[in-house]
Amino acid sequence: MKKFSFTIRGNKYDVHLKDLEENIAQLEVNGTQYEVEIHQEVAKKSAKTPKLVRKEIQRKPGEGFITKNAAGGAIKVNAPLPGNIFKVLVKEGDAVKKGDVLLVMEAMKMENNVLAEKDGTVTSIKVSVGDAVLQNDVLIEMAQ
Repeated sequence: MKKFSFTIRGNKYDVHLKDLEENIAQLEVNGTQYEVEIHQEVAKKSAKTPKLVRKEIQRKPGEGFITKNAAGGAIKVNAPLPGNIFKVLVKEGDAVKKGDVLLVMEAMKMENNVLAEKDGTVTSIKVSVGDAVLQNDVLIEMAQ
């Protein structure tokens, strides 16, 4: 590992530190092997990985919050994220309850169920299987 030269009371010593595990060191002094116990705490190697420092995110007013319309009649089911329509499980005229699966989207290589947020009747389906949609695109319209 490391080589040192020491002079003690006029005598020269060439020391080669071969191994260091916890508090036991393997040394070679002028060609002779020694195992030495170190009586002070050995500093552990700290990682040289840099720390990533980021500024705290400053959100604009209203950003990151979902607003729901309190409109009485029409309910629009929007795409929660971009993806492709994998299955449509309802048809126009079907009555659905809150929590029913309306359709299945494929996004980020995962199948995601799109659920009904309220009870209602499906009035129109705006997408079909295989369609690519963006976030907040209207997928299904329902009436209460």
